[in-house]
Amino acid sequence: MPESLKPLFRICSRSAFAFFIVLLLCNFSASAAPDGKALFMSNCASCHNPLKDATGPALKDIDKTFPDKEWGHKWVKNSQTLVAAGDPTAVAMFNKFGKVVMTPFPQLSNEDIDAILAYVDAYAPPAAAQAPRGGEEAAGSNDNGWIYSILTLTLLVLAVILWRANSSLRRAANSVEGVPNEKEIPVYRSKLVIAVTAIVLFILAGYWIVNGAINEGRQQNYQPLQPLFYSHKVHAGINQVNCLYCHAGAEKSRQAMIPSTNVCMNCHKQINSYTGAESYALKTAEGKEINGTEQIQLLYKYAGWDPVKKDYNRDAKGNIMATPIQWVKIHNLPDHVYFNHAQHVKVGKVQCQRCHGPIQEMDEVYQFAPLSMGWCINCHRQTEVQFGANNYYSIFEKYHQELKEGKRTGVTEAEMGGTECQKCHY
Repeated sequence: MPESLKPLFRICSRSAFAFFIVLLLCNFSASAAPDGKALFMSNCASCHNPLKDATGPALKDIDKTFPDKEWGHKWVKNSQTLVAAGDPTAVAMFNKFGKVVMTPFPQLSNEDIDAILAYVDAYAPPAAAQAPRGGEEAAGSNDNGWIYSILTLTLLVLAVILWRANSSLRRAANSVEGVPNEKEIPVYRSKLVIAVTAIVLFILAGYWIVNGAINEGRQQNYQPLQPLFYSHKVHAGINQVNCLYCHAGAEKSRQAMIPSTNVCMNCHKQINSYTGAESYALKTAEGKEINGTEQIQLLYKYAGWDPVKKDYNRDAKGNIMATPIQWVKIHNLPDHVYFNHAQHVKVGKVQCQRCHGPIQEMDEVYQFAPLSMGWCINCHRQTEVQFGANNYYSIFEKYHQELKEGKRTGVTEAEMGGTECQKCHY
């Protein structure tokens, strides 16, 4: 290569490499932006729906009801500070939803809250979302991250090509000038590359082993196939059947209780076919359509019910010829862990969705939360119990007095011993 061109070549290759680094950093910044959907599902979905009121208000366009953006941040992080201060908007919302205390989220940054509000404002129900027309972008495709990815890969290839070209031209120039060339060592035989690769593999192996050991026995997202297709969305969501009608033990005992077939038959003696197929088709997680009427007939077989005679089938001794439904248990805790449904549902006033997720939107139920010790401990640290009008906590005179004096706005479960080992392990 002529001496006059060497400086120009070096400048071009360095500029291309610098441009590649800048775009790579831009791509990292774009990918590091808060994920509004993920934040909503992990923090808000158990009590809120974007389009309709649930335990709390519908969140779509709720930011338009806030006095200002900063007020919204304060409300999400700890709504009771605004209620205690007598803020009219906060008090009105608190009273509208039965004075149920909203869980504080001090761990969420202002950017996280803005991302959640942006997600719910843009949310559209799946049935209402129109398929994109030919040549048009699908809804929500404004994310340009894929462009950055393509540019990054292109420039990475270009940088490799320029590096190899620079190396070849340097060797050629050395040969012309009589300068001996150093023998090139293949990358895979470089001691530095071997050492760095070994260290990275060691770190990754340690991470995978430790993470696997930590998650041993957990079954988040576990969704077994049940002997009967029972849709919680149809019963608890569309038809608004109260959870306690079937799970009557949730307020009274340690176990929530799985209902027997005769509880189902209280309704299905009269309801012998599924008539909602036109408005809502039953489907498995794999997308297979389910015939709701056939499932009701299968329930009759388990219950020993004859829909023609409208009476139970009985044996010679007059006993009903019923067979228990062998439901597959989904939510399992280790034997050394004590959990009491009544303590949480009746005393703590915890909503079912807090642990079981948006159960009213599920057809086939799956385990929503990890149910790990860390998850439970964090809930105890963050959740303010229904303290004021709850006789169960009447013995905590100090906290009641501090609430009256305005020294505190609420009491968390952790402040009453909810993080002590013997609470769950004894």
